[in-house]
Amino acid sequence: MYESTILDYAKKLDAQDELRMYRQEFYIQPNTIYMDGNSLGLLSKRAEKSVLILLDSWKQYGIDGWTKGQHPWFYFPETLSEMCAPLVGASKDEVIITGSTTVNLHQLVASFYRPEGKRTKIVADELNFPSDLYAISSQLSLHGFDAEEHMILVKNQDGYTLQEEDIIKAMTDDVALIVLPSVLYRSGQVLDIQLLTEAAHERNIVIGFDLCHSIGSVPHELDKWDVDFAFWCNYKHVNGGPGATGGLYINRKHFGRMPGLAGWFGSDKEKQFDLSTQMIPSANAGAYQIGTPHILSSAPLLGSLEMFGEVGIDAIREKSLKLTDYMMLLIDQELSEYNFIIANPRESVKRGGHIFLVHEEAARICKALKEHHVIPDFRSPNGIRLAPVALYNSFEDVWKTVQILKRIMKEELYKKHENKRDVVA
Repeated sequence: MYESTILDYAKKLDAQDELRMYRQEFYIQPNTIYMDGNSLGLLSKRAEKSVLILLDSWKQYGIDGWTKGQHPWFYFPETLSEMCAPLVGASKDEVIITGSTTVNLHQLVASFYRPEGKRTKIVADELNFPSDLYAISSQLSLHGFDAEEHMILVKNQDGYTLQEEDIIKAMTDDVALIVLPSVLYRSGQVLDIQLLTEAAHERNIVIGFDLCHSIGSVPHELDKWDVDFAFWCNYKHVNGGPGATGGLYINRKHFGRMPGLAGWFGSDKEKQFDLSTQMIPSANAGAYQIGTPHILSSAPLLGSLEMFGEVGIDAIREKSLKLTDYMMLLIDQELSEYNFIIANPRESVKRGGHIFLVHEEAARICKALKEHHVIPDFRSPNGIRLAPVALYNSFEDVWKTVQILKRIMKEELYKKHENKRDVVA
């Protein structure tokens, strides 16, 4: 028996964890191990409190809540943007909390895709989350282009990961725009954003990144890397709640560019209520807002981002890697006879915040895990994602998850379930 397979070893790691006190900040259901924070983060007490604060301003002030109260709504997106900017390595005026992932992608492609001459194609990848590909395809259609011809999907070599050299090979002289994930949603692979951005700019191609599976888990340096734009959701590792308002980043070198999809909340705030028929856009990332801010969908972020400000993304990344390292170690030691494949990269620099296990019985295994109060995430056709989150998961959680998984496999408890996904997976 290995020392690492003993519960006391996990408890020793927890005793050494400098972030362990933050677990008490979250609502964790009794006798439940939550391993799905890369799909939806748990509710924190601070996020709950911030929702109540914003609700109270509506109750007290009505319409005057736009300018009165603890957090006036008119400036609330900017308040959150300043808090969020350190998570992406940007200045506060380059970030705006607005929209949703796909709405923000539509806005960014509409703003930065400028087909001219033979430069008409958009590079994406075949492992990207389908919503991104749907948005890119529809934007191409709006320009009169056939997506099958003008959306270049970088192929993968193993079904799970991408090679940066394959992406760079796709940066041909007929490409106008590149949109890629920072972390692949299935395998958790971290792409080399700096390398890809430099390669794109050497070829005069605009490049942007989807940070949905990295923000709040992996540090970014978008300014240093000179990324043109980025977009993300805030309900996964950032713990902003279901349907939380998303965010986007605009490199300041692009300030002054007219947004492709103009809306009144993208106006210069000093002139917005002049209600002129001629839009005067904000001089920063705020120009890319479209409609009125979703105040109640943004409210939980106030409490959640406060914690990120206290802890710092580097400390979160350090613990996240320790958790996933420990989980992989236990999987290797305890589950070797059950035909699991660890399909995420093992190298720390290439691994995001979750483990991706492949097994032919994945759907049934996920149902059995839930039956035993472990909450995983199934990804069709045969993937199990397990995300031990630094702010609220413990090393003991990881140990118990693997032990429960071992029992499920040893006793074949998964066989009582049907091997297909539920309506929502």
